[in-house]
Formats: sequence, structure tokens, C-alpha cells
Amino acid sequence: MTLVALVPLFSVIFMLVWRGSKQLSLGVFTELPPTAFEEGGGFGNAIVGTLAIVGIAALISVPFGILGAIYLSEADSENRLARSARFAAKVLSGFPSILAGVFAYGAMVIGARVWGWGGFSAIAGGVALSILMLPMILLTAENALHMVPRRMKEASYGMGATSTQTMLNVTLPTALPGILTGIMLAVARAAGETAPLLFTALFSNYWLMSNGKIDLLQPTASLAVLIYNFSSMPFENQIEMSWAAALVLVLLVLFMNLIGQAVSRRSIRA
Repeated sequence: MTLVALVPLFSVIFMLVWRGSKQLSLGVFTELPPTAFEEGGGFGNAIVGTLAIVGIAALISVPFGILGAIYLSEADSENRLARSARFAAKVLSGFPSILAGVFAYGAMVIGARVWGWGGFSAIAGGVALSILMLPMILLTAENALHMVPRRMKEASYGMGATSTQTMLNVTLPTALPGILTGIMLAVARAAGETAPLLFTALFSNYWLMSNGKIDLLQPTASLAVLIYNFSSMPFENQIEMSWAAALVLVLLVLFMNLIGQAVSRRSIRA
């Protein structure tokens, strides 16, 4: 049954490698997307845009998720605020991604124009993805904190450590592998989301640069949206480019997961 369950996974990977590797070259990572009847081209700007948007989402969701998990793990079982927050996180974990995009569109694209900087941008896309990442990070981090043996905390208290010292020096380092696993899962989900980015970051055929500086307040390309756009085009070059972009996206997520596992193993040995 395990082998049967692995068949769909390896079928997808085989199809991506077979179709996507045909277009892989140095130009794919350094050039801009091709136009309708143009041959060649690449999606280097989409790779940079994906990293920027997911990075913004992680900067927002990871600190709040871990801090929220610390509060939930230390709160009393009868704490109404903790129970409400945990229930809200569980509901939000099944939140349709397109609704997160609509919310970010109203708040960051339209609403933020009141402050003079609204519009489609990498920041708006990062906010939309952070809404999807936050509950996953919070719940997995809370579970990882609960898995820390009670005797380790009691030993720390017995040596005179405060609650804050115990959390920073004992609980968090011990729970780090589980927390990193939740973060990597959240990043993997965010990197493949398309609907929220259609409402917030939109797309761009240009680099994420303006006057030699990175400009996060402009429409931003991403691999997920590029795959969505190119796969529906009637041009063979764009279709093949979408397969290559899908392969790169899978490899990018795999690479980030391998980094997370390496850090987790190192922290366990330490």
C-alpha cells in the first residue's frame, strides 16, 4: 500500500522532469519571459519575485506564529483567549486561499491607496500569503512546544531559571525541529499559491528593480502565476516554459525543505 501511495507522487515528479528539463538552461534563470511569438526567454524575474514574496510572508508570519504558539502552550487550559485563538487558527488553516487574496486586495491594494502606496505589489502578495502561513506555523509550533518533556522544564526551574529563561534556553531549542518543520510546510504551501497573488502581486514581465534598487511596491512576477498564465496559452514555447517553471518551483521547495531538515538535525545533535 505504501508503494501504491507513492505512485502518484513519482508520476508527477517524472512528468515534471521529463517535460520541464527540456527547457532548462542558463538563459531560463537570467532572461525575462518571452512574448507571444518569441522563442527562448526565461523566468528569472519570476524566481526573484517568488523568493521576495515568500520572504515577506515569512517575515510576517514566523515571528507572530511562534510568539502565539508560546502563549498558547503556556496558557491555562481554561483561558478563554487561548481557546478562542486556537479555534480561530484551526478555522483559518482551512481558509480558502482565494479569500485571503480578496482580503489582501481590499486591504493592501485598494485600502492602502489612502496612504499613498497602495496597488499591486510584492508586499501585498506577502501579506496575502502570510495569512495562509500563520495558522500552520502557530499550530505546529504549539504542538512542538507541548512535546518538550515536562521534566526538562522542571529541571530548569529547579536550577533557578525564570519562565522566560526556561522558554528561551530549554523549551524553544528542544522544540526547534518541530517548529522548523511547520515553517517549511507553510513556505511550501505559500510558494505554490496562485489565487492570492492574482489579486495582490498580479504579474510583471520585468525585473523587481527600479533605478538600480529593489522596488517591492510594484506588480511582481511569481512562478505560480507564470505557470498559470503560460499553461493556458496556445504557443508551444510558453507551454514548455510553464513546465520548466513548474520543475524549478518543485526543486526550490525541495531545496528549502532540505535546508530545514539539515538545521533540525544539527539542532538535535547540539
